[in-house]
Amino acid sequence: MTPQELAEASARAMWNDDSTSQRLDMVLEKIAPGAATLSMTVTEAMSNGHGNCHGGYIFTLADSTFAFACNSYNQVTVAQHCSITYLIPGRIGDRLTATATEVSRRGRSGIYDIRITNQEGAHVAEFRGHSRTVKGTHLPVES
Repeated sequence: MTPQELAEASARAMWNDDSTSQRLDMVLEKIAPGAATLSMTVTEAMSNGHGNCHGGYIFTLADSTFAFACNSYNQVTVAQHCSITYLIPGRIGDRLTATATEVSRRGRSGIYDIRITNQEGAHVAEFRGHSRTVKGTHLPVES
């Protein structure tokens, strides 16, 4: 398999068991080795007491995008540390898009930056995730 085919197959295997992303109607827009783009529409059920998108949903979109990017090499990889900075509120009806970029991947550790924007391209939040590869693969490994 090419690296792109491996990323796509790993993403399919992960998506099948990812009930959170599915139930929030996220869409996997793009996948590539070390990169991913997911989007979702903010619904009224996702709003907080200020009438904006609850930060936890923005974090969840970013975290799911991070997961698909760092698991694109057919190695089970988990979050070791994550942080997010909110820049502007997401609004009900906004289509949020999270784009993950691999910053570093060495040994069992990785660093990924995820930018969340709205449908107008406004920068909603910035997420940084540190990953750690653990035992296991998403697909059978040929010997």
